[in-house]
Amino acid sequence: MQAPFSPPVALTGWAVEGSLPILAVVVVAGVGTGVLFAVSLVAYRRRRTAQYRLIALAVGALLARSVVGGGTVLGVVPMPVHHLLEHSLDFLIAALVLYAVYAHAPGAVGDDAATE
Repeated sequence: MQAPFSPPVALTGWAVEGSLPILAVVVVAGVGTGVLFAVSLVAYRRRRTAQYRLIALAVGALLARSVVGGGTVLGVVPMPVHHLLEHSLDFLIAALVLYAVYAHAPGAVGDDAATE
């Protein structure tokens, strides 16, 4: 009798751990996201506004996704933890970007540009 939550035998060959092509994609994504994160930090340092800080945090969370993905491929992060972290980071990224747009839109309550 098969355990209630174990995958069918046909699916066990689709392992992510140790896959060189997937690791290459994660590394390229990580390098690209790292560059974007550095650019977002420079932009925040120049502007020093809450909106730029939120965007830098969102891009930092995107970089964290690449780190989690790399850890999964290398066998450091188990797949259930990978899914929990990745989907939590997806939510965080979406929430940060939407809040940056909503809270700092022209005419928003508390918007400094509206009072000038």
